Amino acid sequence: MTLLEVNDLHVTYAGDPDVEAVRGVSFTLEEGETLGIVGESGCGKTTLAQAIMGALPDNGEITGGEIIFDGEEITHLSNRERREIRWEKMSMISQSAMNSLDPVYRVKDQIKEAIQEHRETSDAECYERARELMGLVGLDADRVEDYPHQLSGGMRQRVIIAMSLALDPDLIIADEPTTALDVIIQEQILYRIKELQRELGNSMVMVTHDISVVAETCDSMVVMYGGELMESGNVDEIFNNAHHPYTLGLQNAFPSVEGEKRDLTSIPGSPPDLSESIEGCPFASRCPFATPECEEQVPVQEPVEGHRVRCHEPVPFEQIRDQSREDDTWLSENKV
Repeated sequence: MTLLEVNDLHVTYAGDPDVEAVRGVSFTLEEGETLGIVGESGCGKTTLAQAIMGALPDNGEITGGEIIFDGEEITHLSNRERREIRWEKMSMISQSAMNSLDPVYRVKDQIKEAIQEHRETSDAECYERARELMGLVGLDADRVEDYPHQLSGGMRQRVIIAMSLALDPDLIIADEPTTALDVIIQEQILYRIKELQRELGNSMVMVTHDISVVAETCDSMVVMYGGELMESGNVDEIFNNAHHPYTLGLQNAFPSVEGEKRDLTSIPGSPPDLSESIEGCPFASRCPFATPECEEQVPVQEPVEGHRVRCHEPVPFEQIRDQSREDDTWLSENKV
């Protein structure tokens, strides 16, 4: 059964000039499924997550499309109506635990506040729940008595995970949950998140720039670039049979999750300025296979071998896949 449906979503930040950070994104999330949203910084991933959560900054606005959660259209709910959903039905694991925790309150009091905001629960019951949550995320229950500064970075991130689980939400949105943590702690946190998701049966949206995280933790994925969706589908299908040059570029920029020994290949350049209008494919200026058609005409998303891709595919896919692994392919003078 579909838990979350996003249809042609547009999000704009008011400013001088305005910035359209999400441009016509659509996807679905099934109950019990983990969906990864992957792309470089500045591609609109966090904005998309905040729009779903109803936590956009004051200058952010959903300017088109719809969000349907558990059968209810929630796109334009009031702040009060959104607060009734947040934490109880959907919650967020933010990317900066230190900034998300109040330094002057003990862990148990912060969890208590999250619970009592939505339910009439005694302090004693909240503290008992806090201790239970510590155990769920692999921390000693007595750490609920600590202040945030008494915890390591990994412990603080586990506390944020615990808070996201406090009210047993149906959906958890994890926005770069291992940012600024060392590799070993990252692995532990990701493993625990996935184990909890399996144990509790929640659905999850995992936002990350690291495509290997998606490979390890997700069932399906969407690849974002320039505020748009480039490729989407089952994780195994995309990893084994990616068609979009950007997806292939991301794969080649990270070590193989299967242990394959190969040189890493970077994508030159930077994502586009989203305050400017984009004609054609947003990746065209960095794509070694781009043609004038790519720069002038917006590609439509088409089904291809078990998933969906938005690409004019100017040369045969097999050529794109093979040549994308070579550093020379990405040099501007070698563009098609």
